[in-house]
Amino acid sequence: MTPVAFAVAIMIGTFQAPPEASEKAVYELRTYYAAPGKLDALHARFRDHTVQLFEKHGMTNIGYWVPIKNPDNMLIYLLRHSSPEAAKTSWAGFLADPAWKKAQAESEKEGKLVAKIERLYLIPTDYSPKIEPAAANPPRVFELRTYTASPGKLAALNSRFREHTLKLFEKHGMTNVGYWVPAPGQKGEADTLIYLLAHPSQERRDQAFDAFRNDPAWIAARKASEAKAGGSLTAPDGVKSLMLQATAYSPTK
Repeated sequence: MTPVAFAVAIMIGTFQAPPEASEKAVYELRTYYAAPGKLDALHARFRDHTVQLFEKHGMTNIGYWVPIKNPDNMLIYLLRHSSPEAAKTSWAGFLADPAWKKAQAESEKEGKLVAKIERLYLIPTDYSPKIEPAAANPPRVFELRTYTASPGKLAALNSRFREHTLKLFEKHGMTNVGYWVPAPGQKGEADTLIYLLAHPSQERRDQAFDAFRNDPAWIAARKASEAKAGGSLTAPDGVKSLMLQATAYSPTK
């Protein structure tokens, strides 16, 4: 295996896709943990080099964010690939590109910028809005939410979102950006739903969720869905929320 092929295998991980998904777009959610004191340098490398090189090699930049409270020096971003095979081709081209090698070497003269990388390939749900980069003025705040379904209840959870939750989010002023499940072969494929919301502000987000939780339509939908499924659709402590703000170079703000 060549050095580039090995690097691509590491970047892609165990990503697999069934034949019927091979021609469909897939998304890649990546979380970088910057080395101590290196987050600004990491942003500079993305702003000045990486974002453009991704596009050069056929990847679509959807958005780049950092947690509003960011003690772990995280950078979170989302890419779109036209297919699983395109993802492999794009990463191979990017890693072998002399422009990337030069940018990486120059940026790391005083040490590595990234301490750890987490990656997850995602497939949009059938009820997800069309996922495109979109900027607002003033910039919005974003919320990345990860749900772990109770055993055997992911389909019921998706059904509740499809039939009720998205409409109620919009009713209360939240913007549905995208909804995904992990691709086959990825961690959490059997029980995980990941979605991204946008809010005008943190204050408006809190108000919206308070209104949503107290909405009789939501209370009825939740009660009916849990009665039909025989219990809670999410596992104990199965709802995680991370509040984000867009970077200056993010296409989605």
